[in-house]
Amino acid sequence: MKRIILITGGARSGKSSYAEKLALSLSDAPVYLATARIWDEEFRERVRRHQARRGPQWTNIEEEKLLSRHDLSGRVVLVDCLTLWATNFFFDLDSDVDRALAALQAEFDRFTTQDATFILVTNEIGMGGTSDNAIQRHFTDLQGWMNQYAAARADEVVLMVSGIPVKIKG
Repeated sequence: MKRIILITGGARSGKSSYAEKLALSLSDAPVYLATARIWDEEFRERVRRHQARRGPQWTNIEEEKLLSRHDLSGRVVLVDCLTLWATNFFFDLDSDVDRALAALQAEFDRFTTQDATFILVTNEIGMGGTSDNAIQRHFTDLQGWMNQYAAARADEVVLMVSGIPVKIKG
């Protein structure tokens, strides 16, 4: 049965750890679908730490954009994260918010038609102050709109606050 669970929150709020524990509670062999691009050595180390935290029961897939090309029917799939996924579309489409949002929504819809349990991690980057950087403001708009799109389609939404899950939908 198809199910979408969105886990959102600020940086270092415990989103990924919570999502991983949830996935393991739902499946002995979950899928970890990583959307990150490696930009620099600090980020490579961050990814390495995430990988080391997961055990051998995980099926790991690295996919920057085209999530729907992976047949994951019948699986529990953790996508970490929608923010990095949106970043890939945003920069590949020359920071054009409208084109990036349309592409993200279309790919989201294609991906989530599969009969699977989707656990989607995202960031609430708009909860802080307004950036003085125009590109950052545009990306914050894109991410906020994509989060709203995903949340509207989710069966359950969890907000992580200081490591504490707060159910806000479902």
